[in-house]
Amino acid sequence: MSKAFTREDDLPDIAVVSRPASVLPPGAKNYITPDGAERLRRELNHLVEVERPRLMTDLPTGDSLKLQALNQRIQQLQESLASAVIVERPREPADRVRFGATVTVRERSGEESSYRIVGVDETDIDRGWVSWISPIAK
Repeated sequence: MSKAFTREDDLPDIAVVSRPASVLPPGAKNYITPDGAERLRRELNHLVEVERPRLMTDLPTGDSLKLQALNQRIQQLQESLASAVIVERPREPADRVRFGATVTVRERSGEESSYRIVGVDETDIDRGWVSWISPIAK
């Protein structure tokens, strides 16, 4: 049957990779906080130990595209962890902006926003975590 005669409902669900691969400037180190590295390790372990075996069990009736997307995420996590440079949170002085620090920015209007400077693989704008290469972190 021609693709033109299929309904969208008939098309397989394509698994979307939840996070893109790290985008670092050439020669930049892949800095990450200890907590961030642990979160990536836990995600990798869960995908390898739980999700992939479950998907492999369902593969005859499942979707090979989901397996491809899962394997892609596993590879991204492995690469990120292999290149990661773990940096501890700064101790002192608290008045210097560094990797891992939480910074409060006051706008001219008086409104304040807090940001934590983290690695590119840890960025989570909903939590106020910004990459160390982002303009606000610089």
